[in-house]
Amino acid sequence: MRKFNIRKVLDGLTAGSSSASQQQQPQQHPPGNREPEIQETLQSEHFQLCKTVRHGFPYQPSALAFDPVQKILAVGTQTGALRLFGRPGVECYCQHDSGAAVIQLQFLINEGALVSALADDTLHLWNLRQKRPAILHSLKFCRERVTFCHLPFQSKWLYVGTERGNIHIVNVESFTLSGYVIMWNKAIELSSKSHPGPVVHISDNPMDEGKLLIGFESGTVVLWDLKSKKADYRYTYDEAIHSVAWHHEGKQFICSHSDGTLTIWNVRSPAKPVQTITPHGKQLKDGKKPEPCKPILKVEFKTTRSGEPFIILSGGLSYDTVGRRPCLTVMHGKSTAVLEMDYSIVDFLTLCETPYPNDFQEPYAVVVLLEKDLVLIDLAQNGYPIFENPYPLSIHESPVTCCEYFADCPVDLIPALYSVGARQKRQGYSKKEWPINGGNWGLGSQSYPEIIITGHADGSIKFWDASAITLQVLYKLKTSKVFEKSRNKDEKPNTDIVDEDPYAIQIISWCPESRMLCIAGVSAHVIIYRFSKQEVITEVIPMLEVRLLYEISDVETPEGEQAPPLPTPVGSANPQPTPPQSHPSTSSSSSDGLRDNVPCLKVKSSPLKQSPGYQTELVIQLVWVGGEPPQQITSLAVNSSYGLVVFGNCNGIAMVDYLQKAVLLNLGTIELYGSNDPYRREPRSPRKSRQPSGAGLCDISEGAVVPEDRCKSPTSGSSSPHNSDDEQKMNNFIEKAKMSRKLSLPTDLKPDLDIKDNSFSRSRSSSVTSIDKESREAISALHFCETFTRKTDSAPSPCLWVGTTLGTVLVIALNLPPGGEQRLLQPVIVSPSGTILRLKGAILRMAFLDSTGCLVPPAHEPWKEHNVPEEKDEKEKVKKRRPVSVSPSSSQEISENQYAVICSEKQAKVISLPTQNCAYKQNITETSFVLRGDIVSLSSSICLACFCANGHIMTFSLPSLRPLLDVYYLPLTNMRIARTFCFTNNGQALYLVSPTEVQRLTYSQETCENLQEMLGELFTPVETPEAPNRGFFKGLFGGGAQSLDREELFGESSSGKASRSLAQHIPGPGGIEGVKGAASGVVGELARARLALDERGQKLSDLEERTAAMLSSADSFSKHAHEMMLKYKDKKWYQF
Repeated sequence: MRKFNIRKVLDGLTAGSSSASQQQQPQQHPPGNREPEIQETLQSEHFQLCKTVRHGFPYQPSALAFDPVQKILAVGTQTGALRLFGRPGVECYCQHDSGAAVIQLQFLINEGALVSALADDTLHLWNLRQKRPAILHSLKFCRERVTFCHLPFQSKWLYVGTERGNIHIVNVESFTLSGYVIMWNKAIELSSKSHPGPVVHISDNPMDEGKLLIGFESGTVVLWDLKSKKADYRYTYDEAIHSVAWHHEGKQFICSHSDGTLTIWNVRSPAKPVQTITPHGKQLKDGKKPEPCKPILKVEFKTTRSGEPFIILSGGLSYDTVGRRPCLTVMHGKSTAVLEMDYSIVDFLTLCETPYPNDFQEPYAVVVLLEKDLVLIDLAQNGYPIFENPYPLSIHESPVTCCEYFADCPVDLIPALYSVGARQKRQGYSKKEWPINGGNWGLGSQSYPEIIITGHADGSIKFWDASAITLQVLYKLKTSKVFEKSRNKDEKPNTDIVDEDPYAIQIISWCPESRMLCIAGVSAHVIIYRFSKQEVITEVIPMLEVRLLYEISDVETPEGEQAPPLPTPVGSANPQPTPPQSHPSTSSSSSDGLRDNVPCLKVKSSPLKQSPGYQTELVIQLVWVGGEPPQQITSLAVNSSYGLVVFGNCNGIAMVDYLQKAVLLNLGTIELYGSNDPYRREPRSPRKSRQPSGAGLCDISEGAVVPEDRCKSPTSGSSSPHNSDDEQKMNNFIEKAKMSRKLSLPTDLKPDLDIKDNSFSRSRSSSVTSIDKESREAISALHFCETFTRKTDSAPSPCLWVGTTLGTVLVIALNLPPGGEQRLLQPVIVSPSGTILRLKGAILRMAFLDSTGCLVPPAHEPWKEHNVPEEKDEKEKVKKRRPVSVSPSSSQEISENQYAVICSEKQAKVISLPTQNCAYKQNITETSFVLRGDIVSLSSSICLACFCANGHIMTFSLPSLRPLLDVYYLPLTNMRIARTFCFTNNGQALYLVSPTEVQRLTYSQETCENLQEMLGELFTPVETPEAPNRGFFKGLFGGGAQSLDREELFGESSSGKASRSLAQHIPGPGGIEGVKGAASGVVGELARARLALDERGQKLSDLEERTAAMLSSADSFSKHAHEMMLKYKDKKWYQF
């Protein structure tokens, strides 16, 4: 282990891109006050980056499949992703490299394998017998477009239908094409003058595998005899076909059509359908055909032993049902149930008791894949209730606007949140267990609690248990409950800062130990919550209104002039708020008719019933000033020990004592500097230049609300004058991403933003550009701590560190009254300390270390129930309030120092306190900027973790800021990633990878090593159910299922080889690894036999070629060749 001496650290410090000239030499300390050496235990080998799991609903789903024996569900997406679901907690994510849309999925039932068909005309065989499934084989069709696939149960021959109307046959063991092809012109009648269209359906007769039913899009259906290679029957209907389904006895099938009709056909009566049904058509009295309806996209025909069959279909509604939601229709006997869905139906499958198509199907549930949800309907219960979904698929119920991740939380937190969340459960679900229950859980060794908090566009907040790579919702809080809702759409409040989603969450500040929660919303509102297990009724919601406006002149003072006079705040002469008991008027306006002193939202005036969980302690709103809406909040911090909350925006900073419900501080950013303002800004008259007026969320979402209108960070080095257009575009994009990160804005309400999207450049108001760059200095980071506020301090004291977008760190001293009753009676005194530190780039994160290099957490009060029934009197509550607890640093000896760790978007510094010398400095990035920086604990040590806009994830040791990890992970391609990326303790991190999914990753080498153990098993050995009994008479009279020797028909010996130019075989990366992973079971045996056959076949073909060459070259070798021929003639292929 290396020891680092603070004074000598620069010797041999290799700082990557930062040169020695950029390093700041630490100042010498007076003798007798030498800084102690700090041992750093973290080394590069402790770090490794890998994705762990992906949670949430598969984004843009396109295909669905189910293995009825293994009980595993598969979902494919338009981006080539594959999600596999087993029992709750068993999930898996895979990705096709091409990124092409998945058009169909087919399980090899009970084999632990899956075939995927993609829109780029490739087929892939996935091995599911390993914890991370891999592709064993791929087949790329070169001259045909794949439209439909069918793999009969317990068969190794996959039928592949194409756009041209042909059917090819693929051996799934070797993934090679058979020479047997069904050509469209042979299948249809010769008299037919038109092409039948693409193949939309293939299935074999349940009772006779030798008969193949082929559905063409135009409306033609053909029953093909595989042995005689001709069509037995042809069925024609004058409407396009969408799907076909068999009755299990193989005597009837049903087709769904584009005019909303179902036709039922007898196999032996091709002339006309036995029955035509229009499930949603109005029956006309005079026997005419019912009115056409929307297409029935899919139909399934499922039989039961003890009753009528089920006909289940999607679509088919009549055209006059405008605005009606998508429906699934279940027809059972004479009853028809129409089940409305929240989103459009992508696909559905009926889950049946048997995998055999020739047995009574006994359907028990329908799984419906919707555009943004997965629904499972119980067919066995009256009213068809849905099952309660145990998967974490509701992340996107309202679009995610921000998220935070906490690993290693107090152990009592998850049970507490679960107990209050359990009361929020909906009623009316099916009483049965969730039927998709395949696979087995992993044996996770991680035991620490992890919590993810997501903030949403509708103002809701969800707490998730994320322990041991699973995800489960614990509790949901609706922050909008404290506000009045407009009764109808015309009655929109004219004070709204945004047109839609006025309650959207922007920032979450949470103290896990005290359970205090504070949120900042898009309408410039802050709400503070306490956790309670008791239900309370709040008669009057405590409320404060804050005027936070500070304007400065456009003119900069010339350098030579003396310092400007101290600025005066505009309109904040009386910081004492209206008492919370009386709600202020919400319709005041200034003398010239401009809206003034009005908040954006109206707090409810009626009593509010607050359920157990998070309960509103105080609502703070910024108000309009002289016709200008309040600026959005850019940073927020709460401290339970001090009883304070602080927030800032591009105008200034406000601090509130939430115990006394009083505003303590209300300053413009420049006032924090006092006479030390490096930009020499002066106050100016109000409304000289208007602030941007409120705009819709589409503008916000595109990062247009910027604290300062600039094309590059004013603190970063000047860009070269000969930048190319592309670079300029990228710089603009990067700049918007920065702002998005600072404002944590809800971007997912609009389609994903792309670099090419020119909406970035849209300004909300031309006046923004007229405001001087330096004047728009926003508060970007806030941190309460107990440390040295000034160089002369001999002991740490409570203070607030404030970081700005111009790279300045300012310190505000806090003078807290004693605890107990005094805390509520005496005021907290707040004063700027005069301490100013500077970094390059906007400040992102601050933290403090003690003299041994350990993290000094902010002071906090342990949680206790404050709604205890017997404490009716306010004074009694106060008496029981524990005095302010302090962090460990306050008990340190006076001589011991601390270190402040400050991370900006460009660099990190470690400042020695109280001397305020820069002990270490690291330039993190020159050309990009840091989006997220977190000081986290790992392997009983701490480090700084950063995510840069250029896609690099980096970690640095503390306090010496040695680079430990620098991995290119992913480029910043949209605002969502910029806004949601966060690191937490124990090497965990996450971000929103799509509007509906969370991607978790780890940068800990230990977690990467243990990941294989923690992942669940998808495949479990299960006995295949017995085939249905044919019965005596059926066996005697040949009524049972007819089997077919497909090997004989499709094998190379009878059908020959397929054309090489038709499809190209590509061995998968999971080939050998897959064989090892599947040491037991059929797929493993097949794959091993396939490899052995390949080798033997290669040897044989080499031998034949060599023999032929020898015979043709010279007669002298004929004897030798003859001997060789005799030698091998009588041996079987497996004896070579």
